[in-house]
Amino acid sequence: MKNERILILDFGSQNNQSVAKKVRECAVYCEVHPFTMSIEKIKEFDPKGIILIGGNDNVYLSDASLCDKELFKLGYPILGIGYGMHVICQLNDGTVKLNNKENGLVIVNFNKDCSLFNGLSDNELCYMNHEDYVIEVPNGYDVICETENGNIGGISKGNIYGLQFYPENNNPQVIKNFVFEVCKCAGDWKMEDFVNDTIKEIKDKVKDGKVLCALSGGVDSSVSAVLLSKAIGKQLTCVFVDHGLMRKNEPEEVESIFGKNGNYDLNFIKVDAKQRFYDKLAGVTDPERKRKIIGEEFIRVFEEEAKKIGKVDYLVQGTIYPDIIESGIGKAKVIKSHHNVGGLPSVVDFKEIIEPLKLLFKDEVRKVGLELGLPEYLVYRQPFPGPGLGVRIIGDITAEKVKIVQDADFIYREEIAKAKLDKNYSQYFAALTNLRSVGMKNGVRTYDYAIALRAVLTTDFMTAECGIIPSDVLSKIVKRIVSEVEGVNRVLFDCTPKPPSTIEFE
Repeated sequence: MKNERILILDFGSQNNQSVAKKVRECAVYCEVHPFTMSIEKIKEFDPKGIILIGGNDNVYLSDASLCDKELFKLGYPILGIGYGMHVICQLNDGTVKLNNKENGLVIVNFNKDCSLFNGLSDNELCYMNHEDYVIEVPNGYDVICETENGNIGGISKGNIYGLQFYPENNNPQVIKNFVFEVCKCAGDWKMEDFVNDTIKEIKDKVKDGKVLCALSGGVDSSVSAVLLSKAIGKQLTCVFVDHGLMRKNEPEEVESIFGKNGNYDLNFIKVDAKQRFYDKLAGVTDPERKRKIIGEEFIRVFEEEAKKIGKVDYLVQGTIYPDIIESGIGKAKVIKSHHNVGGLPSVVDFKEIIEPLKLLFKDEVRKVGLELGLPEYLVYRQPFPGPGLGVRIIGDITAEKVKIVQDADFIYREEIAKAKLDKNYSQYFAALTNLRSVGMKNGVRTYDYAIALRAVLTTDFMTAECGIIPSDVLSKIVKRIVSEVEGVNRVLFDCTPKPPSTIEFE
């Protein structure tokens, strides 16, 4: 059965995944595509509705990002959010002009006769972030909400809607109403469907070819490996590269799970490439260069192993949606290059790269893992970035620094687990700053590094809040780190949300 689908057309936003996630929480599948998607492709996609979002352009300028005007003649329900509303106005002879910037929470008064606002109060705080305003609505359109200052907050005509505010932040009921009240979706998308469809797609693509899976032991790559294994069996070879930037004891743990004595019947190869990566990264301090070096070196190792196996057509990676959006797609700006996306070299010696999870968020990947029968301890293990500790060491990378952060991180995770807090945080880890300061240990002056501890709460890893560690637990962690880890005399706690920071340090 073909699932109902919502199409999100992206005009350059880094928040489009937040909208996509709200749609998927309604058990309705959706995809994000560039605004340049052709009318023919849109018809082929056959959405139940279309959402227009994002963009930093001014729609009235000659080089502004605009979709095909024919979109509004197709009959699909359309919701334009922020810049998306400006696009609707510009292409339908409304007027958008520059005015005073409006940013933050603003009271919006709703027309409760509009089905888009079912279940909302007469007025609510809504998040705004814009400088352009709709001054004149297109012919035939009605104003459906206004800000407390009398500015136009939303417009509609038939099944076409535009909103100046961002409902995914404070008013998710609006997204739900668009999906169910306007688009008449049934909410029929399940992870079981995704698994079955993906296995079929992989079989059809690979046929009798050979596949190499980049297996790090993390949630994403582990789920990818088991998904591929169910699809093509022994045509798959999983390669685990120990790049010397893993957490303490992690290479041994990965091999125990996926190796010949593990729980899965996989062709498993472990490659010791520690010195090779250290040599490539020697003296490199720029975080983007680190990521790109690590990404390219991974690929080169996989290419070498593929030649040993003999004629491998496909490389499998555990790329997920946040990786793609943060690495920059379409007109969105790069936040940071993920080693498996923006960090890939321009030439890759594989016929194609398969990324079975590239349209899923982290929580959805975990659901797929459970659907595949993976144990909970593996599905809910702590996320770990592909570049490993390379992005948790500020400045240049050395074997000595790696050991410092490994030991500090091990203590941190051990004490969190002892306190039975390990399921309270989405992610928590230790990072090594490039800060050295004066201290005292055993009556002797020291000039050592500061470790930074981080804990975050998030569902989609696109935004995150600080996870507070109880003071007694934190005190115990700090005392252990400064007394047991050589080269550290100070511990800091990072309480910055995302944004403005990212979850990782680099």
